[in-house]
Amino acid sequence: MRFPSSPGPYRAAIAGTGAIADAHARAIAGSGGRASLVAVADVDPGRATSFAGRWRGGQAGPAAYASLTELLAAQEVDLVHVCTPPGLHTPLALECLEAGVTALIEKPPTLSLAEFDTLAEAESRSTAHVATVLQHRFGAGALRLRRLAGAGELGRPLLATCDTQWYRDEAYYAVPWRGTWESEGGGPTMGHGIHQFDLLLSVLGPWSEVTAVAARQARPVDTEDVSAAIVTFENGAIATVVNSVLSPRQTSALRFDYERATVEVEHLYGYTDDDWKVTPAPGHEDVAGLWKPEGPGAASGHDDWFTAVLDALDDGQAPPVTSTDTRRTMEFIAALYASAFTGERVRAGQIAPGSPFALRMDGTGAPWEHRRTK
Repeated sequence: MRFPSSPGPYRAAIAGTGAIADAHARAIAGSGGRASLVAVADVDPGRATSFAGRWRGGQAGPAAYASLTELLAAQEVDLVHVCTPPGLHTPLALECLEAGVTALIEKPPTLSLAEFDTLAEAESRSTAHVATVLQHRFGAGALRLRRLAGAGELGRPLLATCDTQWYRDEAYYAVPWRGTWESEGGGPTMGHGIHQFDLLLSVLGPWSEVTAVAARQARPVDTEDVSAAIVTFENGAIATVVNSVLSPRQTSALRFDYERATVEVEHLYGYTDDDWKVTPAPGHEDVAGLWKPEGPGAASGHDDWFTAVLDALDDGQAPPVTSTDTRRTMEFIAALYASAFTGERVRAGQIAPGSPFALRMDGTGAPWEHRRTK
């Protein structure tokens, strides 16, 4: 892994050249020369070659390989952006760590809490790092909210709502790895709502308890297609979290009610400063002035996340979102499923190593599994 004093851009590779890989390639290309895309890998060699051709930029461009193993043997790289289906995230990230290469993993990082702990343990033995792509933390609005909340400008957090209400039809689930516990790890709780409630957790801090329900209402999948949870936090705040792929009017909405103001954002797949709204409580009108952007605000997306990654690496630090941060989010997901499938409240730290819900997100089994219709 390159140290901050080393000259030249970070050498980046992409493993998996599906749709999300283009966002990563754009972030690398937009890094102002701080990183360069030197290689790509895909199990479909033709797709890897086509992807590499799209991102040549008039130069020699990235080399294409049929596997990450082949890529790592042929190229010296600093970073690998893991953009494969979720079931491959852990083995590919472990391969990177073994080679001393930092792995930047798309969400969800692993299929289970146990897999994530395996990855974190491997990171502790490696000279490299592992980080999860949870880009909604890095827009200007989220940065401003965390700064004001951390400084006490908004007063105590009291209540929050976090809704990811998207629409995915049956054709979406025709892709073989979607909608199964074995290859996707879960439904909208795992693969869709994670962006929004990860931002919620980054703002409100450690959660303490979850009470949840999950159901398979309409889609022909093994996993849930909707879930809802009530969450309490160590600071006393209470939140509701809804995750759905059944909602024709799609939205991603978060609302934070503090003593001195309500701060909310509504968008779909990425927000700008224009999507945020602040409503001061009576007698605290000055809060509106504190929120006022000082200039063009960064949108939530891969570009600003990748800038934060490069800044951390330049400083010799682990890139965001770190294993410690991501584990809190992964444990929350496991706890939500555990509560939904057992009917019990689940506390932070309650899911011990070896627990069914640590080993698989469906734990002892989803209640509808025995009556699944084809």
